[in-house]
Amino acid sequence: MAKKIERPTLGKQPKTSWTNPWSRNHYLYLAAGIGVIVIGFLLLSTGMSNWDNPLAVDVAPVVLVLGYCVAIPIAIMWSGKSAK
Repeated sequence: MAKKIERPTLGKQPKTSWTNPWSRNHYLYLAAGIGVIVIGFLLLSTGMSNWDNPLAVDVAPVVLVLGYCVAIPIAIMWSGKSAK
């Protein structure tokens, strides 16, 4: 005869509560990163009619790289001060 497999029911499982791992500082750093990216795109758009504009050619790509590769990862990986 086949063994009967007992499966847990919904009522027997312990209730777990989900907590948000991000604090207020995470959201502030994320907003700052998005702001840096927006500034980078605004600087990039200044060279639409004149490609000799140094803001569009030199500064805007650096600002965008800082926004995407520095500010956003800091916002994601920021751990803050440890509670001791």
